[in-house]
Amino acid sequence: MMDRWLKGDWWHSGFALMGIESLAALDDRSREIFRRIVETYIDTGTPVGSRNVSRILSTALSPASVRNIMTDLEAMGLIYAPHTSAGRLPTELGLRFFIDSLLEVGDLSGEERARIETEMVSGGQDQSMESVLTEASQMLSGLSSGAGVVLAAKQDMRLSHVEFVRIEPTKALVVLVGDGGSVENRIIELPPGLPASALTEASNYLNAHIRDRTLAQAKGELERLAVERRKEIDALTEKVIAAGVATWSGPTADARTLIVRGRSNLLDDMAAAADAERIRMLFDDLESKTDIIQLLGLAEMGEGVRIFIGSENKLFSLSGSSLIVAPFHEGEGSIVGVLGVIGPTRLNYAKVVPAVDYTAQLLSQLLGR
Repeated sequence: MMDRWLKGDWWHSGFALMGIESLAALDDRSREIFRRIVETYIDTGTPVGSRNVSRILSTALSPASVRNIMTDLEAMGLIYAPHTSAGRLPTELGLRFFIDSLLEVGDLSGEERARIETEMVSGGQDQSMESVLTEASQMLSGLSSGAGVVLAAKQDMRLSHVEFVRIEPTKALVVLVGDGGSVENRIIELPPGLPASALTEASNYLNAHIRDRTLAQAKGELERLAVERRKEIDALTEKVIAAGVATWSGPTADARTLIVRGRSNLLDDMAAAADAERIRMLFDDLESKTDIIQLLGLAEMGEGVRIFIGSENKLFSLSGSSLIVAPFHEGEGSIVGVLGVIGPTRLNYAKVVPAVDYTAQLLSQLLGR
């Protein structure tokens, strides 16, 4: 039995209001009926009536008796009727109770583990960090039929080349090239009266000392050299170098990378216009990044898998959706990101939870190499 998943903080979702004692007091028959309703919902997404429930119970029970128990479950807020004369569906509160109290989460089979490992390492040892994260997101999407999501701290790229290009008398464009071919541009202020030769000198000096270093390492090296070799460059050139270093190593507006794959899977679950609007709102949230990054950040506060259901968390409008996430590490080091699955509330939790957990462990191992 996989035990690395967290049952979550469900006081805020309504359990405290309705009384934990009343939930714990459910007899075996009521629990089985409730479990059958939830499992049918997860399998089909459709309401289930008392007659159908009575047919699948492990012990014989008449539809009338089932209806009486369903009435009690509805009064407790665990199930509801989507419209008159319909069967019953679990509420968000009911799903939380099911996950925290009744869900049986097993382990992955050897075949399932092998499939995940194969897809994660399909690019070989030369994969970049971003390609590995993208592969993890894509793999989780395919496995869950939901949207795979990965959030990670941006990696500090190693530098290959730098160039200063004057664009105004007192401004210059700094072109920063990483060892993987990535390019970043910055604009810096130039001292008045700076000759063109100073920009060339600054470029040559930096390129002689920053190659194969990260931005943080380059800054430290240049600060050390500024003391040791101050006479090698003139005062104006030194100001250009200092301005460039300060700009590069300053904080960025978006210090994290968010990768989402499989959004179209969410549309496949769409059954009505209301569902289409829900998915549209969800896509808007994914595009804006800010709130989903805050929510995913909650998974970094502890080990194991965390499950958020529907609107129980107000950080962004995932009404009608569930989020299953787990943190991953850089080897045995600190947490560097989270990954998981966004999907309808009828996600196959028993299948997705161990898959998310194992993928997070595998990704930690890959990053540790």
